[in-house]
Amino acid sequence: MSNKAVINTDKAPAAIGPYSQAIKAGNTVYLSGQIPLDPATMEIVSEDFEAQARQVFTNLKAVCEEAAGSLSDIVKLNLYLVDLDNFAIVNKVMEEFFSSPFPARAAVGVKALPKGSQVEAEAVMVIGD
Repeated sequence: MSNKAVINTDKAPAAIGPYSQAIKAGNTVYLSGQIPLDPATMEIVSEDFEAQARQVFTNLKAVCEEAAGSLSDIVKLNLYLVDLDNFAIVNKVMEEFFSSPFPARAAVGVKALPKGSQVEAEAVMVIGD
């Protein structure tokens, strides 16, 4: 018997490939990367980096909530930025969504992201006991 469950919500963008929005194994939830797609239109929300970062965290929040958790349950966050000059902006936006103690985090510069996105985030969340 598997303790693996698929997490899916229409409040976050549908997967654009062969993956799930998140997988719950025991009390750990592995959240797939979110880019700044509007879940209703499946289009990038804006060319503006700050708006894109805000949508990424909004999408992550929706998946966390579908898994009976919240952003405060995230223990590890990985950020992917096309332009590392946006590092300060993503930090500012992150503080709108997270409070201390902040999750462990990596921020990686990448050449490109799906659909021309400027930012992507994936996470690991632990819920319950």
